[in-house]
Amino acid sequence: MSNFKQMIKNVGVLAAVFVLMMAVSASAAGFKKEYKMQVTVGPKLYWGMGATKFAELVKEKTNGQINVKPYFGSALLKGAQLKSSQMVAKGVIDCALDSTINISPVIPEANIFHLPFFLNDFENLDKVKNGEAGKAVFDAMRAKRLEPLAWAENGFRQLTNSKVAVKTPADMKGLRIRVVGNPLFIDTFRALGADPVNMNWGDAVAGFQQGVVDGQENPVGVLIPIQIYQYHKYVSMWNYLVDPLIIYWNQREWNAFPKDIQAAILEAAQEAGRFEIALSRAGLDGDTSLNILKNEFNYTMEVPDPIAFMKSKGMEVHMLTDEEREAFAAATRSVYDKWIKEIGPEVYEKAKADIAK
Repeated sequence: MSNFKQMIKNVGVLAAVFVLMMAVSASAAGFKKEYKMQVTVGPKLYWGMGATKFAELVKEKTNGQINVKPYFGSALLKGAQLKSSQMVAKGVIDCALDSTINISPVIPEANIFHLPFFLNDFENLDKVKNGEAGKAVFDAMRAKRLEPLAWAENGFRQLTNSKVAVKTPADMKGLRIRVVGNPLFIDTFRALGADPVNMNWGDAVAGFQQGVVDGQENPVGVLIPIQIYQYHKYVSMWNYLVDPLIIYWNQREWNAFPKDIQAAILEAAQEAGRFEIALSRAGLDGDTSLNILKNEFNYTMEVPDPIAFMKSKGMEVHMLTDEEREAFAAATRSVYDKWIKEIGPEVYEKAKADIAK
């Protein structure tokens, strides 16, 4: 028995020595003790869960040499989420799991995903992300000292409101809708006859409660955690635009990493992205994402059917038909005239070619 206890003690000592050696090795290699990661949302949203998964996988795949710490709620930016890409490019922040919405002021090509009623479904989204248009977005990021590693996803953005079941553009007339600060969003809702209001989420909730704002737009993966059913009765599943996420790193710092570290982080990013995309799509693409989560990540969704869940909370959910969606697309066609120039006509043509494949 004493020999057994000594053996256990020795194993413990060896483990401690190994951890110390890895720490010393990381320090000797010039790695930081911590790599700061900007995340706009909190840890309980799918976006935040993807950041946590990325940090875990990086630590695992680099044998503890690289430790990524997510800072949720834009804590590193004091809430100024639109400055994320600038701060990463400067090296003030090491990396980010960020939205194409947030990087679009610096990377206008990212607005290809925000043209209203352009992509509409997961198949077209994947074609564009993984096609020539997606490469153009990544190339534009590299030109701004950002190294894109992998796609993730916040999801197609849906409309909720407290006034009316929106089925046609005419139903939008006069609705005060809270939107994010991207001018493309504001132009889109104005084209539909609505009154878009740019405000932070805390003010929006107060606005819902006071009747100052009638509705908002967000992906299903956000609507359920924020309990939108407390404020709104009507949901229009219209897939009017999508909000991909990108895991990216400061380019100078990335280029200084050894090739094996780059490979490990890249693998972690792609795996975390796949996990997070499955979270965002779960219950919206049949059983595909639910099975990915179960079989590849041993993860079971708490809400496997988000549409049924919203209905169970008393919400009226309207799934737009192809004809109804086309009416909205026609009503927002004027937005294209302005924004294709901003995005770059060549990127738009690449996206159309990607979709046609």
